[in-house]
Amino acid sequence: MRLFGIETEYGIIREDQEQSDPVVESMELVRAYMTEKFEQTWDYQGEDPHEDQRGFRVNGLQQDVEEEQFATLDANRPFSFYEMKSDLVLPNGARFYNDHTHPEYSTPECSTLHEIIAHDRAGERIIQHAANARNATLGSSSVQLYKNNTDLHGHSYGCHDNYLISRTLHFDQLTGGLIPFLITRQIFSGAGKLGIEAQEKSYQPGVFQLSQRADFMETELSVDTMHNRPILNTRDEPHANRQKYRRLHLIVGDANMCEFATALKVGTTQLVLDLIAKGAAPQFELADPVAGIKTISRDPDLKAAIPLKSGKTITGLDIQKAYLSAAQHTFEESDTDTNWILTNWEMTLAQLEHNRAELIGRIDWITKHWLLESFAQEERLEWTDPWLASLDLEYHNVNTERGLYLGLEQEGKTHRFCTEDEIRTAILQGPTTTRASIRGLCVKKFRHEIQSVQWERIHLKSLTHPQQLDMSDLFDPAHVRQLWQKIDNAKHLADVVSIS
Repeated sequence: MRLFGIETEYGIIREDQEQSDPVVESMELVRAYMTEKFEQTWDYQGEDPHEDQRGFRVNGLQQDVEEEQFATLDANRPFSFYEMKSDLVLPNGARFYNDHTHPEYSTPECSTLHEIIAHDRAGERIIQHAANARNATLGSSSVQLYKNNTDLHGHSYGCHDNYLISRTLHFDQLTGGLIPFLITRQIFSGAGKLGIEAQEKSYQPGVFQLSQRADFMETELSVDTMHNRPILNTRDEPHANRQKYRRLHLIVGDANMCEFATALKVGTTQLVLDLIAKGAAPQFELADPVAGIKTISRDPDLKAAIPLKSGKTITGLDIQKAYLSAAQHTFEESDTDTNWILTNWEMTLAQLEHNRAELIGRIDWITKHWLLESFAQEERLEWTDPWLASLDLEYHNVNTERGLYLGLEQEGKTHRFCTEDEIRTAILQGPTTTRASIRGLCVKKFRHEIQSVQWERIHLKSLTHPQQLDMSDLFDPAHVRQLWQKIDNAKHLADVVSIS
């Protein structure tokens, strides 16, 4: 069983204002997507960022202080907490809300690569649709949205890939097998960035990096997400049966524009998790993973070596080759997704080493580097020129009239993984293989019967006794389809809840 999803925080800019309130702008953007009066339905009670997968609960997080400061500022705004969150559950099973200073789109749970790519792209279309609606009320095109991870002023926002894994997998085993992979997967999943920055510190122009997120990694393991950011986040919110499952919440990755890069990032990470579960993952004892992720990011030639505890050194490319080799030996004949991953993982590593021009339109950092280098040569610019930094940002614009990546896509210069029909379908409905289709159908058909929604359950309004649709163990595609059919045929959601 495979289940994964992507949460993307988008950068938002009001071009007609030198200073704007990002909380209000994000709220207004999300609400611009609504067609009916806002009614809060998301249930926050099931979320506890203090629970740690290492088996304990922390008393406080560094980000708690910032949350208290936010609460003080929010008290002066003419909106309630729920109004500011403007948390929407969409008919495709996704979640679209204001993550305080950024609009965030969380894909529905997916079980195949085609599903995750279609729903990630659906998120781009949905958030741009909201921007178009917001701009219509403003009478201008001043609101622009960016699928990236930095404002180039020391502030980073995330793209989090999530995976359902077994609770029986020991966390130390997970850590040892996963961290070397995570700090090196940026050689094909990095979004590319011009310049070096650290959190709220000075920006150093001119250096081209593989990753936008690497500069902001500060520790190896932590339950925090906004401060002391970890390579491997240890938050324990399974959104499923806690006795059986964990949710691996990865905050280390970049937001990708290239469909191919997203598919390879998610696919290879899932295979590595499968390797770890089988005890077949390669073992590397890195001397300093935090320094290593930065070293690899700042070397587009892919020749920089990072130290092992043994005193030897190894390149990121060689670490990836070792994981690929282990996967090839473990999953020799498998399903369609696994075969695609193995084939394209091998192809990508070979082309990174020998012919990376073939990866333009497939790998973001290579595509962006090609664009910037071509423009710099044409205009005779130094890499420190601010013009290039502005083009770096516009690469990620999700407005089809301005986004540089989307311009390449319209010209047929990118590799497409899913079709436009698949994206249009993903905007309207959740994956038929996962419980997301149930959630989406319920909010579409029975919205006025629902009290609140969480990833794993739906609470119904009731005058007599509480009722809920529990999906914490609903992962069998056949069972999902059976329940979907019952709900689709029902006159009231309560009828199905009583049956299920």
